[in-house]
Amino acid sequence: MDHEQKRLARLAGLLYVVMGLPGAFFLQVVPRLLVVRGDAAATAEHMLSSEPLFRIGLAAELVSNLVFILTPLVLYQLFKPVDGRKAALMVIFVLVSIPISLVIVVFETAAYTVLTGPDYLSVFTSGQREALALLLVGLHSRALDIAAIFWGLWLVPLGLLVYESGFAPRVIGGLLVIAGAAYVLAAFTALLVPQYGSVVANLAAVPEGLGEISFVIWLFAGRTRAMAVASPAVAPS
Repeated sequence: MDHEQKRLARLAGLLYVVMGLPGAFFLQVVPRLLVVRGDAAATAEHMLSSEPLFRIGLAAELVSNLVFILTPLVLYQLFKPVDGRKAALMVIFVLVSIPISLVIVVFETAAYTVLTGPDYLSVFTSGQREALALLLVGLHSRALDIAAIFWGLWLVPLGLLVYESGFAPRVIGGLLVIAGAAYVLAAFTALLVPQYGSVVANLAAVPEGLGEISFVIWLFAGRTRAMAVASPAVAPS
């Protein structure tokens, strides 16, 4: 692997970390600290008493999604010589997810506005506002499940590219494909049979973590291998 490919690999690894750390914070930490499932009053109390945490979570969500735009673009440059179509498909899946992920931030801000908002909301009772806020938080979670379908789909062409290119051990490519399937399975379960959503999500977290973490470690390790480049098509004589 030449110097430029190593530079792209390490840049992709850096972007992945910058995307992943705030992503884990807003997806895992913030909901556990603020949201009490099925209890609108407790959720409202947590949100109002932890405004800094809420706003940090909001910023983390925005930063993670903005960096997510850049990550596949760098990986596209790295893997385009291997298979341009798979590399482009990887980028497309991510770019489809970004508008969903950014627009649904409105649900979070709306939930907080309902609890702290303008005087015209005084026509609602305190209990009604708390219930509406919890509904908006729930809609945000369901919309994230839709975005998560694409978070899984983009890993499939990425895993195939890693597998086919020889860029890293083939097992890492396989783990990425499995991680992508796990994301999609967990998302569909949460949307279609939500009573099993938490169980499947916890099980899916294992292959998701193995696939993505092993890939990032390999990007940073500097032990990337020479890549198999697709042969150019030969025009018929």
